[in-house]
Amino acid sequence: MEVKINREIRNYTEAMFFGLSMRQFVFSLLAVAVAVLLYFVLKPYLGIETLSWLCILGAAPFAALGFINYHGMTAEQFLWAWLRSEVLEPKRLKCEPRNLYYEMLQTKLEEWAKEGYTPND
Repeated sequence: MEVKINREIRNYTEAMFFGLSMRQFVFSLLAVAVAVLLYFVLKPYLGIETLSWLCILGAAPFAALGFINYHGMTAEQFLWAWLRSEVLEPKRLKCEPRNLYYEMLQTKLEEWAKEGYTPND
């Protein structure tokens, strides 16, 4: 008898409902709820074709949040990390030019200056 195990144990996800993890299932339910809400709110004002596209566009972000995984972070963790790094804790980058070759040859140039020799001679 052979039991298959993921090579990376952290990649394991438990399927709870309809082959989805609990997180994916909750976000799928949320997407359905948003689509139904949009349908009933906008039904008196729009035609059925436009309304169906708006329901799809309104539900898509909520459905995507359940499935997005970027660098091992869920969508909420990624959005929080982005918000912290770009808005809450912005960093200042200073550009200070540095001449690496001059620093490496600085002692030799000082010796040449004492001797009265210039490198262009």
